Amino acid sequence: MGMAEIKELRARTGAGILDCKKALAANENNIDASVDWLRAKGISKAAKKSSRAATEGSVMSYIHAGGKIGVLLEVNCETDFVAKNDSFQDLVRDIAMHIAAAGPDYVSREEVPADVVAKEKAVQIARVVEEGKPEHIAERIVEGRIGKFFSDICLLEQKFVKDDSKTVEQLLTDQVARIGENIKVRRFSRFVLGEGLEKKADNFAEEVAGMTGT
Repeated sequence: MGMAEIKELRARTGAGILDCKKALAANENNIDASVDWLRAKGISKAAKKSSRAATEGSVMSYIHAGGKIGVLLEVNCETDFVAKNDSFQDLVRDIAMHIAAAGPDYVSREEVPADVVAKEKAVQIARVVEEGKPEHIAERIVEGRIGKFFSDICLLEQKFVKDDSKTVEQLLTDQVARIGENIKVRRFSRFVLGEGLEKKADNFAEEVAGMTGT
């Protein structure tokens, strides 16, 4: 293991050097696995902070692509002092920019409606059957594709657009360890100029045709 891995693990968890060395040694230098290892042992300071109430924060608007995409985002922290901190404001701005670029539908997989997940699972099962995959690995394939589905539509599981070596959730974890407070993305809305207008126009045309009998 190298100092770079230890430094990154410390930044993401707030754990001490010796604990980070133990975690990396126990997980073959895999940083993500080491983070989980530290959390499981209650060593990660970021994990401890995640249970604390985050009732302050910031609501930010972000306009992208010459006014064609807009994002309204709420990110919470624990104190007004941190909410006004430049590092926190930069984080909120980065997340808003990411939402504009990546277009997630939900903050986390817990927000995805059960019927949406069930529909996607049915589609993937049908795909596996069509591809003729062996039955004993079919379930594993479907689980992997459902995981990819979540990573496509859930903000926290997406690769951060400014650094694809980490997810947005890992970005937040890094900031929790650095700033020293719990940070949560509460909600967001993403607006795209003209989105849905064509469909509404088609529906209106159909309604008019029905009324006139044409």
